[in-house]
Amino acid sequence: MAKARSRAAARKVKDRWKAKNWYNIIAPPAFDSVTIADTMTDNPDSLINRVTGISLQDLTNDFRKSHIILFFKINKVEEDKAHTQFSGHTLTSDYLRRMIRRRRSKIEGVYDVDTRDGAVIRVKPFATTDKRIQNSQRKVVREAMKRTISNRAKDSTLSEFMKNILDGRMGSDIYKNCKKLYPVKRIEIHKTEVISHPTIVIEEKKPKKEEIEEPKQPEKKEKKPKDEKKTKELKEPETKEKEIPKEEKKLEKPKVEKKIEKKTPKPKKKIKKVAAKKPVTKKTTTKKTTKPKTTSKKKTTTKKKVTKKK
Repeated sequence: MAKARSRAAARKVKDRWKAKNWYNIIAPPAFDSVTIADTMTDNPDSLINRVTGISLQDLTNDFRKSHIILFFKINKVEEDKAHTQFSGHTLTSDYLRRMIRRRRSKIEGVYDVDTRDGAVIRVKPFATTDKRIQNSQRKVVREAMKRTISNRAKDSTLSEFMKNILDGRMGSDIYKNCKKLYPVKRIEIHKTEVISHPTIVIEEKKPKKEEIEEPKQPEKKEKKPKDEKKTKELKEPETKEKEIPKEEKKLEKPKVEKKIEKKTPKPKKKIKKVAAKKPVTKKTTTKKTTKPKTTSKKKTTTKKKVTKKK
């Protein structure tokens, strides 16, 4: 009997996987309403407040931003679509380890900031230096970070504020302000959390589309006969003489024409040409070297008289 009851109870159990349906998770309009992921459930109400994470590389197809992870929370379900809202971001642990080394200082901060549309965000930046610094210097850098983040949040909405953080503009602004106080090496905002979502609806300004003007048809020019010749008349500019009152005319003195006498050129003096004297060269007397006379002995030849014998 017990076996029969267990079999009957097993038949009544339904397969839960067959009862579940697939739903597409869609990003908020600030991220172009792209589908983030797919999930399945038998009850759509159970999807609300479910958080999904995705890297910024998958949304923008930019491999340089693979270290940024975004988090979206489901707040509404319509048919087979689950709409989300941004809840925060973080950086991967391996990316953070690369920037931190020995004998260097890491300056962290946690600031709660209000945006222009009434949202509250918790921002966690950090800065690194080339060498270890004192606590007084750390305090100055933290104040500079807090000042720039709060000023930037007051002038922008939640979506604009997050775009500045993800693009790296916020880090560059903090770097410029901190550099004046102490030479910081690198500044990153490694984590954000949305504490409360915006309460005021502010429409973001979109660039207006330029009205496309229809191309004008060119006007047809009338052809002139070839016999007619183009003539250009040069008109002299008309100059109107100003009317001068009579009293002023009397005061004016008559102009005296100055005679210009032509100056006769003076006769040029004749310059006698003097022949250039030749440079006098002193005669150099060379003494003749007298060689000692050598007495040459002349050979005396004696002619022998030959007497012929008769």
